[in-house]
Amino acid sequence: MTLLLQISDTHFGTERPPVVAALLRLADALAPDLVVLSGDITQRARKRQFASARAFVDALGATPTLVIPGNHDIPLFDPLARLCYPYANHQRAFGADLEPAFDSAGLLVLGVNTTRAYRHKDGEVSMQQVRRVAARLEAASAAQLRVVVTHQPVAVTRTQDEKNLLHGRERAVPRWARAGADLILGGHIHLPYVLPLHDTFAGLTRRMWAVQAGTALSSRTHGTIDNSVNVIRHDASVGNGDGRRATVERWDYSETTEAFEMIARHDLALGVAQPTDAVTSPG
Repeated sequence: MTLLLQISDTHFGTERPPVVAALLRLADALAPDLVVLSGDITQRARKRQFASARAFVDALGATPTLVIPGNHDIPLFDPLARLCYPYANHQRAFGADLEPAFDSAGLLVLGVNTTRAYRHKDGEVSMQQVRRVAARLEAASAAQLRVVVTHQPVAVTRTQDEKNLLHGRERAVPRWARAGADLILGGHIHLPYVLPLHDTFAGLTRRMWAVQAGTALSSRTHGTIDNSVNVIRHDASVGNGDGRRATVERWDYSETTEAFEMIARHDLALGVAQPTDAVTSPG
């Protein structure tokens, strides 16, 4: 069994210390094969905020991590830094590679940097990025869960969130589906959900799912949704055909117990698209 912990929109600088402690306890208990931080690591891309984020990642111990930037990880109020060295603080904390990858027997995860210095909030994926990711997906083994990570969403559940959709998604999603992607992870709008992209995008012949995470640690929660993370499980020993499945669990922070608790589970069918592919269960 392969286990992936998705943490998004931590917004260090607005983090809640009890939630930080609870998430570290959850990560220790789950012992994931990989922790993915899907952007907006900091609130304002400042050195001290990235230092706090780095300390959090270091507290995960030997657990591998994959970190991509979000729009908040580029300086907003320093035009020179934004234009000339927008990722300097991010790279100082997490290394030069803005599009890291993780490759194991049961898991292939590909990070995509969708931020642009000339865009304020919006994200964008170029054809060069689309082709690069597709080539890596096509080289994956049949046993791997194939995951792409962007910051901005490729599909949304509410009309008011359509303005936050990733530019270039119309080209990227079908190409990545043909190349064998199973999941596209995202954040940005602080709203957790799972959507079948094979129902959202016409012509997709493979099942592919959008998996969105809420804000993991920040006080900038939306509505009634508290801090939230996703736990993704995949059994590489299950058949490589239409029997492939993955499970996405939503874990929310409880103010009562001061711990993360599973509140929903999505059982996702993978492979060739069929109707009625997902079963959602309460936690």
